[in-house]
Amino acid sequence: MIRVRGRVRSLGLPTAWGAAAVTYKLVCPLAQETGLQARLVTSAVFFAVGAALILHVRHSLMRELRQVRRIAGAAQRALLRPLPSWIDGLDVAAAQLSVERGAAVGGDLYEVVATEHGVRAVMGDVRGHGIGALGTVAAVLGCFREAAHDENDLGGVLRRLERALDRHLRQEHPASAAEEFVTLLLVEIRPDGEMLALNCGHPWPYRLSGMRAEQLAPGDPHPPLGLFPLPPVLPTVGLGRLEPGDALFLFTDGAQDARDARGGFFPLASALTGTVAEGPLSSQGVVGRISTALRHHTRGTAQADDIALLVLTNGRRMSLRGAGNRANDHQAPAADDTPLTPRR
Repeated sequence: MIRVRGRVRSLGLPTAWGAAAVTYKLVCPLAQETGLQARLVTSAVFFAVGAALILHVRHSLMRELRQVRRIAGAAQRALLRPLPSWIDGLDVAAAQLSVERGAAVGGDLYEVVATEHGVRAVMGDVRGHGIGALGTVAAVLGCFREAAHDENDLGGVLRRLERALDRHLRQEHPASAAEEFVTLLLVEIRPDGEMLALNCGHPWPYRLSGMRAEQLAPGDPHPPLGLFPLPPVLPTVGLGRLEPGDALFLFTDGAQDARDARGGFFPLASALTGTVAEGPLSSQGVVGRISTALRHHTRGTAQADDIALLVLTNGRRMSLRGAGNRANDHQAPAADDTPLTPRR
């Protein structure tokens, strides 16, 4: 009923204007005359009515667009829930930048959860962007939040994600299911700092340690999820150890593919090296500096892909300890800098 009343109100003014113009043409004596002056007046009347109608329609469309964007933004904020700043000894921060101008809606996804197997994180990139990608983001994240706790290894988590994505694509995109896919990186950080991963077509992360920013690339990734079935055996690959004070930087390819006005790619590795050299690492500080550098690099240019950043810094006091010692480490270190579109 409310929607019907709104429609009636939105149509009432244009209808009144149109009726006034028709009445003028049929009733007003001036409109019946054929002289140049009478024609000019009649033309001015109809031009004014037409311009008013166009402005009214434009205003209505812009209002509806803003409402759609607000709804989509709220939906994505519900999907990409703010991450705790401190998860089982890890300092956590994330940010997202959507390619949709004026919107916070994108096709990138991330999540971090503490499980009995260790801290597990996912970073993904759905084909496409904007409102149309939200359904796939919801399917993948919803499955990960359950599977991360239920499965003993990352291979089991990945197979659950594959089944969930397959069901979603067959139900929501039956005509183009074969063309839809998601790149995914699954990471498990154990209490002693050991890192395991499974990669489906996603950029490998960087480890920030000391004065170095090193991209970890232990092998070729599997194809993106959804394009081909997963192989029968899914052994995890080792990413080394995340020592206390080290940070793991996960990102979507929009970060390294971002271009400036001259077409130059964003120097992600150099930016990370400069960030490490600026001082002690904090997840919020790394996200803030890289977000600022990306914003400066892409200033005045239209980007082709969404960008998501996720940083996990090992704030544990020892690289190996028992579960009973973790209670003393749940005070997060102070964070500096403010990231672009932060989701902490």
